[in-house]
Amino acid sequence: MPGLTIGDSIPDLEVDSTHGRIKLHQFCTDSWTILFSHPGDFTPVCTTELGKMAQYSEEFRQRGVKLLGLSCDDVQSHKEWIKDIEAYTPGCKVDYPIIADPDREIIKQLNMVDPDEKDSNGSQVPSRALHIVGPDNKIKLSFLYPASTGRNMDEVVRVLESLQKASKFKIATPANWKPGEPVVVSPGVTTEQAKDMFPEGVQTVNLPSGKDYLRFTTV
Repeated sequence: MPGLTIGDSIPDLEVDSTHGRIKLHQFCTDSWTILFSHPGDFTPVCTTELGKMAQYSEEFRQRGVKLLGLSCDDVQSHKEWIKDIEAYTPGCKVDYPIIADPDREIIKQLNMVDPDEKDSNGSQVPSRALHIVGPDNKIKLSFLYPASTGRNMDEVVRVLESLQKASKFKIATPANWKPGEPVVVSPGVTTEQAKDMFPEGVQTVNLPSGKDYLRFTTV
């Protein structure tokens, strides 16, 4: 499914992983899922990232989120690699599954191919991609990094919490928003509706235009 992006349903693939066979729709349905790919096993940036994902796994679990990694090597290679990951990040436990994709077919269907990077054999490698998948199996957000740049896990938590709040309330999160800070009321909500929806109160910013569209609340 080339071009897979926000709003698209992930394909219902059946894949091999370190936790056995997984059907993606069955795995993702009725929960949020972070699906993230890595250029390869036993590589430096990936080793740091999977360790950080493991460190943050309890935070994700508390938010009702599953983790699902992917790397273009076989299951046995993944299992050996996990020993290095856990050794590099002491105290972490890689308790989430890692998909195996030695034939490099799954990354194409999940739109996780790096267009520029090639391995020593000239084959395509995965980008450092991350999809946040909603309980409806649809992609809600995607990050796409080159192989040279590791992800920031605090940012993953931040955007996840933003998405979850926006799915429950008619709000959006402003620039540089962090969990616990005020959010903005969606433009489609009238002032009267906002009073009922947000009992904590709504603060409207006075702007030169005189329009009352910038309204903050807490949820």
